Amino acid sequence: MRIFVMLILVVVFSACVRNKNGQTGQEQTAANGKSFEVLEVIQGNAYTYIKVNENKAEKWMAVSKQDVQNGAVYYYDEGLQMTSFHSKEIDRTFDEIYFVNTISTTPIEKGALGAMGGTEAQPAHMGKVNTDQNSSITLEKNAEELTVAKIFASRNDYSGKEVEIRGVVVKVNEQVMGKNWIHIQDGTSDNGNFDLTVTSTELPAVNDEITVKGKIILNKDFGYGYSYEVIMEDAAIVGKKAGGAAM
Repeated sequence: MRIFVMLILVVVFSACVRNKNGQTGQEQTAANGKSFEVLEVIQGNAYTYIKVNENKAEKWMAVSKQDVQNGAVYYYDEGLQMTSFHSKEIDRTFDEIYFVNTISTTPIEKGALGAMGGTEAQPAHMGKVNTDQNSSITLEKNAEELTVAKIFASRNDYSGKEVEIRGVVVKVNEQVMGKNWIHIQDGTSDNGNFDLTVTSTELPAVNDEITVKGKIILNKDFGYGYSYEVIMEDAAIVGKKAGGAAM
């Protein structure tokens, strides 16, 4: 009997050590990224939207468009959370969704993102948006007013400081990472920098002439391609003229 009990203890101890070291099952992936089971797939024009079961919790993810199989298990590293995200391509609003950079049918090791044959996903507002310069925008400003060109040319002087600037809205991306991403121009340029990105909870319309007040941040990297040499964050709109300036 004593030998039998000792054998049982050895088996239990071995199982505990095996689990602790993560040698079996999905526990093995804890150090090598995360995994989920696919419950539902919706294909858009640019993205694949996936309802998943991860650790017994259901949530939505999005990756760049690709074949994803119902019932299959995929692995990923990190996800960029977005709330109240509206997808225009499938006309659906998600209370919460995670944009995932890469998914793979095999575990993804830390630091090896993208090396497992996955495809990178780009959220609706990815990195520095290619916004064309609107040559018809001409704002008359007095000598004391800031211009887009001056902010870029003297960026170090304005870094970390709260400033005001007036410009015309040329593009707006709504509710990305809980903010509206506003692009303004005023007709000035410094070494090809003519467009200032502004984040705000307020929502102007394209062609509105607005005055925004916020903090200038340099070399801001939000991850997943959201990288800016110069950006104004958490801005308030302190003045607005609907329809914009003379254009």
